[in-house]
Amino acid sequence: MNCNCGSRKVYENCCEIAHKDITKVKTAEQLMRSRYTAFTMANGDYLMESHHATTRPLTEKEDVVVWAKSVEWIKLEIKSVNKGLESDNDGKVKFKAHFKEDGKQRFIKENSKFIKENGVWYYLGLA
Repeated sequence: MNCNCGSRKVYENCCEIAHKDITKVKTAEQLMRSRYTAFTMANGDYLMESHHATTRPLTEKEDVVVWAKSVEWIKLEIKSVNKGLESDNDGKVKFKAHFKEDGKQRFIKENSKFIKENGVWYYLGLA
């Protein structure tokens, strides 16, 4: 089965690597893709782990999981990437995540900021 992030790789060779060990994430885009896949799987633990400690919404974890399970995830579109390469310490990823909620097609459009600390990428918040 292809990974939900749209990479055309199988999950085991793609986002599962990040889900099992966040230190294996090499770029901000890879983290973005792994977070999208975590949403499609309602993997609240990974969503919290991959969210930077200074902006992590721990009290919202259960709400995020409930919502992620309530929608039908369709696809992820990466619109642009600014920095965020293996040699960078920060980066931005603009994306559009498509889903169905209450029978209606919807999307989340965001320009996300990522930061790398001690060699590990984290989602920081909106850019």
